[in-house]
Amino acid sequence: MKVVLASKNKHKLEEISKITRQFDMELVLQSELGVDLDVEENGSTFEENSFIKAEAVMKATGLPALADDSGIAVDALNGEPGIYSARYGFDESLDDWGRLELLLKNMEHVPDDQRQAKFVCVITMVTPDGQTIQARGEIHGMLTREPAGENGFGYDPIFYYPPMGMTTAQMPSEEKNKVSHRANALKVFYEKLKEAGYADK
Repeated sequence: MKVVLASKNKHKLEEISKITRQFDMELVLQSELGVDLDVEENGSTFEENSFIKAEAVMKATGLPALADDSGIAVDALNGEPGIYSARYGFDESLDDWGRLELLLKNMEHVPDDQRQAKFVCVITMVTPDGQTIQARGEIHGMLTREPAGENGFGYDPIFYYPPMGMTTAQMPSEEKNKVSHRANALKVFYEKLKEAGYADK
């Protein structure tokens, strides 16, 4: 099944494709189909924003569209940055690294035993025939005080995952793809795909 990924992020395409190709889903970026949409993510939850993006790209392409809305939620900051992870600080001059540094700065006075955080991912697929399939996945860990690791992207270098004793940026991609919030969401998503008849049982 050919599905359009509602994203311009090649990292995201690469990470999701490694998992979705296991269930015969061919993902293409919206840009590969000549679609250049900047969808306004005006929802108040990961679920709402994921649906908004998927629906907009499905309507623009006429193909099933899959959107991923994800971010990091920090307990000591009342769940921030949350849905604003990619826009944290609301400063357009900040890149991924700048937002990571801002988060570390905002956490500098928080004790080591109070630095709990989670990555959240919500995957939504919207089809031209009106079907919506949605799944959520999480991974729980702690924020480090210094970045570590060269893999991954976004906040991966400061997200420490206790069961593996390293940050998600230090994990080999094949290991990360077994335990990440995105992997966990995709596992649930696959089960829902099967229930809806879009994947072999």
